[in-house]
Amino acid sequence: MCAVAAIACAQPPPPGPPPTPRAAAPVDLTGYWVSLVTEDWRSRMTLPPKGDAESVPLNPDGKKAAQAWDPDQDEARGDQCKGYGAGGIVRRPGRMHITWQDDHTLKAEFDAGTQTRIFYFGAPESQGGDWQGISVASWDVPGTIMTRGGFSLAAGGSPERGGALKVVTTKMKAGYLRRNGIPYSENAVVTEYYDRFDIPDGGSLLLVATEVTDPTYLTAPFWTSTHFKLQNDSAGWNPTACSAK
Repeated sequence: MCAVAAIACAQPPPPGPPPTPRAAAPVDLTGYWVSLVTEDWRSRMTLPPKGDAESVPLNPDGKKAAQAWDPDQDEARGDQCKGYGAGGIVRRPGRMHITWQDDHTLKAEFDAGTQTRIFYFGAPESQGGDWQGISVASWDVPGTIMTRGGFSLAAGGSPERGGALKVVTTKMKAGYLRRNGIPYSENAVVTEYYDRFDIPDGGSLLLVATEVTDPTYLTAPFWTSTHFKLQNDSAGWNPTACSAK
């Protein structure tokens, strides 16, 4: 009996419930982030001419749709937010505020166009069909294809492997990759990787690597990399309405 009791006592306790996505987060993405326009300055900081789709792999239907862009008609139809949907909002210069809505849901608010995206780690509560669609999130460890792992530069200068947030968005309204009418359709799939980099001077950078695939308007995946810098507070936060022009 003593031997049996000893064996029973040596058994490990039963496993507890898995950690929530918030508790399991390999990196902290919360806070106010301001855009650093380090690529495609012309198409992001200015409104390019109609049909200017430099670097975007549009097919003939995509080119035709881009040439048909009419911002006045967009405003008349109430579609002035077409350039602020899930396929383009990260590229709009401005600020992004990331918070945990609950232990299973991240919220990303954008002052450009006063847009809000919800990233669900579990079953989505949204049905989609709006500008931001349905976004399903997961932790991607050790990191992304583009960055080869979310690295944090520690005080000693050695890289510490972290992870990235992966977000896949579908079921959104058709919108614009760029405000000058470069289209994506309701069939598009937007895949994003959010990587945080802590740098030796005490600051933090966020890299959002985005792939847009769209059988309706694109001949190949369209990749972009968008940079942000972490702010100490909400200074400069200025929600503005969508604009078609």
